[in-house]
This record gives sequence, structure tokens and C-alpha cells, in this order.
Amino acid sequence: MKALNASLFPPTSQKTLRSFTSGEAARFLGVSDGYLRQLSLDGLGPAPALSSGGRRSYTPEQIGELRAYLAAARPKEAVSFLPARRPDEKLQIIAVANFKGGSAKTTTSLYLTQFLALEGYRVLAIDLDPQASLSAMFGYQPEFDIGEGETLYGAIRYDDARRPMRDVVRPTYFAGVSLVPGNLELMEFEHHTPRAMAERTLRGDDLFFRRVGAAIAEVADDFDFVVIDCPPQLGYLTMGALNAASAMLVTIHPQMVDVASMSQFLLMTSDIMSVIEDAGGRLDYDFIRYVVTRHDPNDVPETQIVALLRNLFGEDVLGATVWKSTAIANAGLTKQSLYELEKGSVGRAAYDRALESVNSVNKEILDLMKEVWGR
Repeated sequence: MKALNASLFPPTSQKTLRSFTSGEAARFLGVSDGYLRQLSLDGLGPAPALSSGGRRSYTPEQIGELRAYLAAARPKEAVSFLPARRPDEKLQIIAVANFKGGSAKTTTSLYLTQFLALEGYRVLAIDLDPQASLSAMFGYQPEFDIGEGETLYGAIRYDDARRPMRDVVRPTYFAGVSLVPGNLELMEFEHHTPRAMAERTLRGDDLFFRRVGAAIAEVADDFDFVVIDCPPQLGYLTMGALNAASAMLVTIHPQMVDVASMSQFLLMTSDIMSVIEDAGGRLDYDFIRYVVTRHDPNDVPETQIVALLRNLFGEDVLGATVWKSTAIANAGLTKQSLYELEKGSVGRAAYDRALESVNSVNKEILDLMKEVWGR
């Protein structure tokens, strides 16, 4: 795996985030490409890099500088350029859950996290899956980059080795994104919680289902959004995440086996959370939405299942769906997302279609969260 990392990300063997074209930067900022071009010609804002063909590109840091410049230059639109939450707006914690493997929980978490960061928000991604695929996508290999006590378990464990949450939050190469990584150590919480419950000495925030929320509260002022990639099981970690969350996304692949599995997941979640609420837990979501993933819009049976889901759940199913795409799959092979791929790495048409479907889903989710803030 070390050799693979070295070959994928030379010369440092570490992931870096590419520069973005002027057109991409304009889309992130909500202005026209021509406007950015004129700023560059007038010597205003950060100076973009110029290719031999005269194409302009901006680093992620320069896009942040552009946000600050535009907010100052156009104060009436400042909130659109610097959208970070205000003191009266609560931290939004989104749990991405389903215990069916292959429902694209990690992919959904990854793309939502990166989309929010590109929109100018401060995002904390928490990897609660012991398989740690999200951590690997952000450049941390769980087998050799993450030591003892460096996952969320380090901040929620029951013994004296418990650490402050701030000590387990790491920066990432992706501007605007911080990460609490995962690895197999997270399973320790599943093993030690029954013993702690049997001792009956825990109260308040020390109760197992409040520990995740209490840890997040320690760093709440540093972020606008927290995205939690839940493990594919309904264990103590997942229950802690669901109790901490202010919103939940349930990923669903439109196949009958997956729909049946999701049904079982929802039934079990309902039963278990009822018990937790009786014990003083909180399940007060601003919204719950079903996210259709890996959807082939040309597949008739899949289209029928999506229609069935919309008939059952109405507006609780997002209007946009994430399309099944070779572009997304090929990007994942090199531990990258579509946002990170260099132009031309995959077919242009496939890239554009896949990115449009991903952006449509994430924009719909962001609009829901803005609505919670009253924007």
C-alpha cells in the first residue's frame, strides 16, 4: 500500500489538491468567468497562474482569497462569498447512514464534504467506519498513518487515556476540510461499551449515546458543518452518531434487495432509538432525506424503484439522484473524487454528466441546511 501511494502521488507520496480553472473558480464563487478575467486584467484580487495558452487557474487558497476580496468589494453580497455560519446559527451535523454495504455511504460523505468546502464552508469529516475508506480518500492510510488514540475512539473512550477532541482532528490537503480519521481501533468502543453500561456509573454526557455529540461540541466553534460517515452496522458508534446528528441522510441503491435492507435498517433504528429516547437520548432532526445513489436513469427496473420510493416517502427522497458513472468509479480507483481529477483524466462527457448529478444532489442538501439557518 505504501508503494501504491508512492506511485499515485509522487514525489511526496502525499495527496495534494490541484489548481482550478478560472471557469471552475467562477462556479464556486457564483460569478461569471468573464468577471474573474477582468479582475485579473485590472490587477485586483490574487493573481492566477497563466498557462502557455493564456488559461488562468487558481489554487484553492487563492479561491479563499477571492472570497474575502469579493466580500469586501461587494458588501451587499458578502454572505454569498463568505457563507460561514453566524453566531446565532447552529452547527449542523449530518449523519450518513445505512447498514447495507455498497449503498455509497462513504462516497456520499466524501462528495458532500468536498462540495461544502468548495462552497466556502468549514467542514469536519468524521470517519466512524473501522474500514476507514473515507480516511484513505483524504490521504490517510489507516494501517500506518493513524496511531493509537488518533481516531474518534480516542475522544470517547471510557478510561483515563481519553483525549480532547481537538487532539484527534487533523488537517487535510483539501482546503476547508478537517478530518477525524478511522481505523480498526473504533471497534474497541463496541467492545467496551457493554462493560461500561453494566457498571452503571455513567451519567450525563458520559452515557455512551451522548459521547459522540459531547466530543463534537468541544470543537463546534471551529466548523459550520460536520459530516459523519457511519459504519455499516447498527452498533453503539452508529447510535452515538444518530443521537449527535441534526440531520440524517439514508443512502439507497435502487435495487429491491437494497430497498428491503433499508427497510430493516429503518425498523431496527426506530426500535433502538425509542429505547435510547426513553433513557434520555435525543432524536430531533431538522430533516431526514433518502439519497438515491448509483442510479442508472436508463434502467427501467431502477426507474420503477425510484418511483416507488418517491410514492412512499414523497419529498423525503431528494429530487436529484447520483448517477452510476464510470467517471466516479475510475476516480475512486486512484483515491480521488471528481473534484480532484485533472481535466482529461476521464472522458469529458462522462465527467460532466457525473459531476452535474453529484452537484445537484449536494446543492439540494445545502439548500435544506440553509433553510434550517433561515437563509
